[in-house]
Amino acid sequence: MSDSYYYDDGSGVAALAFLLVLVPILLILALAAYVISSFLYMKIFEKAGVQGKWRAWVPVYNGLVAAKLGDVSPWVVLIVAVASSVLSNIPIIGPVFSLAIIAVAVMYSWRIGLKLGKDWPLLLLWLIPGIGALIWLAIVAFSNNRWNPAIAPAPWANTFLADKTVWNGIPVQPSQPVAGNGGGYAGPGYGAPPAQQPYSPPATGTTPPPPATGTTPPPPAPPADPRI
Repeated sequence: MSDSYYYDDGSGVAALAFLLVLVPILLILALAAYVISSFLYMKIFEKAGVQGKWRAWVPVYNGLVAAKLGDVSPWVVLIVAVASSVLSNIPIIGPVFSLAIIAVAVMYSWRIGLKLGKDWPLLLLWLIPGIGALIWLAIVAFSNNRWNPAIAPAPWANTFLADKTVWNGIPVQPSQPVAGNGGGYAGPGYGAPPAQQPYSPPATGTTPPPPATGTTPPPPAPPADPRI
């Protein structure tokens, strides 16, 4: 057997050492990105009136809450995200779903930006690899503008993409058509719109009605003169 079979130039050991250094660095960067993005989501959720800071720190769920604030159905986002993860290795289909999840993220982020006084060109920051989305989140999270959900309905307001769900602790957006509300639009608030109370006429009784406001009662009659 040739001696070259046993020859090792050390490249395998170097590659292994490189991976042992690279993997921890990537994990640290991923953890840092998660912490920063969750903190910025928390600031945005506070502006929007979302109850419970914990919502911003739950992976995936914080994106679903952001989708609701951005007038996109969280179920559509969840289905696309799961499909993208499961089908990522299938040619053509995988990349399509990967682009779809980016598209819906752009859609609800655009709406969140509008509600904080930021227009769509700011989303061009996402083109910066790695940190572009974090820069966008930071600008929106620390904006001095107040949360203003009273903007024009989204172009997809009458499609399957529209948010029609109601989750406790997350304000219903004014332009959000709520299921079970006759297809109408709900006002801001937590949970489903309150049901209308049935009208009941006032109870009848012997108590005289109060005098009409603005009228002066007649003066009392003078006492009779005893000499008459």
